[in-house]
Amino acid sequence: MTAAPADGARRASHDRKDMAHIYLDELQHLAAAGLAAAGANPDMADSTARALVYAESQGLSSHGLSRVPFYAGHLRTGRAIGTAVPRIVHQRGGAALIDAGSGLAFPACAMAVGEAAARAREHGVAFVGISNSHHFGVAAYHLEALADAGMVALALSNSPAAMPAWGGKRPLFGTNPIAAVFPRRGGARLVIDLSLSQVARGKLMIAARDNQPIPLGWALDADGQPTTDPKAGLAGSMLPAGGVKGAMLALVVELMVCALTGARFGFETESFFVDEGGPARLGQAFMAIDPGALAGNDAYLERVDTLVDAMLQDEGVRLPGERRRKLRDEAIKHGLDLPDALMTQLRAMAGAS
Repeated sequence: MTAAPADGARRASHDRKDMAHIYLDELQHLAAAGLAAAGANPDMADSTARALVYAESQGLSSHGLSRVPFYAGHLRTGRAIGTAVPRIVHQRGGAALIDAGSGLAFPACAMAVGEAAARAREHGVAFVGISNSHHFGVAAYHLEALADAGMVALALSNSPAAMPAWGGKRPLFGTNPIAAVFPRRGGARLVIDLSLSQVARGKLMIAARDNQPIPLGWALDADGQPTTDPKAGLAGSMLPAGGVKGAMLALVVELMVCALTGARFGFETESFFVDEGGPARLGQAFMAIDPGALAGNDAYLERVDTLVDAMLQDEGVRLPGERRRKLRDEAIKHGLDLPDALMTQLRAMAGAS
């Protein structure tokens, strides 16, 4: 008998007849097996499954197990190359460029994070870019290892065109996620993770799958009109977070991860949500800073704690990353509830009964 989830919402979800309860290690196995069956090499299958289970465990279903069928479709049609092995193609000092070989992004991201940690330790700061890449999931996931190494770190990625340049109608920029992590002396690290659209495009994908409407203000249809239809929004464009400011930040990310790496801009590749087309060849970048190279670790940690203490003096303030961390802790102990339809699909892809 499985232990009951501690969270009321998850317990209610578990009681629904259209939901299946499963533990994370089984999910990891199913996702990896399904990706391997679609052509991913063992490292690619395992690293991708690990990242997707991480996302699902934090309540980020738009970047979780629902992505397995899409990734598998790309592997089968050649939009992602399952035999790809990432490699360093340029390097100098604290900078390096990794070619993902048009495979799924996660092996290249793991290599980039390792390089960023080593180079920041040696040079104080590091910038590692990735070209010829694919969707990299939850941006903050990749920063966990850098935080474990005591680094302040940033992660950036572009994605297929979903937002217009400010004042335009044509989708040009991706939703272009940004994440940052700040280690602390004793408390949980600060984790900031956001896409530059009003919501992640994957939320429209989930709404479309479930035949649910979306709120006004999330997306425009192909004619540039506000819509509550997620399918129309996917065929149209996303609205930037913060209006012109979000659009300008999306431009910054696009240039940082493409102009510096040679990767494709978002408008030069097809949507992630179709199997047709060639490899995405998108870009990512990871920046790592060793606090010891600047004011020193003690000064850094004291300054972070001083700011956190000031923030928490206001009742109702919740530190960034806190909710996701609690959800993951619960999922590790009690497992997850996933839609029966998704579980049936995952088991079929993995060849499980």
